[in-house]
Amino acid sequence: MTKGKDQPEPKEMLLALLAGKGGMKQDVYARARECFALLREQLKDLAGEVGGAIALRDQRLKVEYAEQGELSSKVVMGGDTGALIVHTNVFRLDQSNALWKSSYLQEDENRGYFGVVNIYNFLSDSFRYDRERDLGYLVARLFINKQGHFFVQGKKQLGFLYNDLPGAMLDGGTMRAFLISVLLYVLDFDLLAPPYDQVSQVTVEEMKQLESYSMVSTGKRLGFRFQADTDDVS
Repeated sequence: MTKGKDQPEPKEMLLALLAGKGGMKQDVYARARECFALLREQLKDLAGEVGGAIALRDQRLKVEYAEQGELSSKVVMGGDTGALIVHTNVFRLDQSNALWKSSYLQEDENRGYFGVVNIYNFLSDSFRYDRERDLGYLVARLFINKQGHFFVQGKKQLGFLYNDLPGAMLDGGTMRAFLISVLLYVLDFDLLAPPYDQVSQVTVEEMKQLESYSMVSTGKRLGFRFQADTDDVS
């Protein structure tokens, strides 16, 4: 079958797709790393400010910031730890998302590709005592596109304070406000006792190790799925 004069060669189609979509994804990932660097900067400053202020009120309470490599940071606030992790991949927004109906994405569907920063909540003791079976919970995830516009999926106020994709731009003040909202939620997310039947038995090995630290797997909602909380994720 003879190709038409205007029909591109398969190799040219491949090169065009790679240059177009591949280049766009590189731009998105670069924005995600820029966003993560800004979050790190704001979180470090915030931890220093809050840590200094809280020490004047109660010296037992510590606020500490730490970085784990290029992709992860955490802040310890007393019994709670918030962990920020930037994903190394780029994601296309699910087609069922209402944002696809907006003129912002309809004008350029490449604006619907995002880098993602996930924020988790752990118990500080989970790290202190190496309780590897303990659970952490996804509190929020920040989506940022090639233009530096972003929105947030999260619990309670996190799901509706930051949902203006066309109008929300990456900047230090906005990232600071976002982090404060996250930390407020983390501190207000209380530890619940696990169901009695779930902890009614322990092995001899676990019992031997209880002298050094608790082997009973712990999480702030142990026994319940975080997604089943009454506050829907936006």
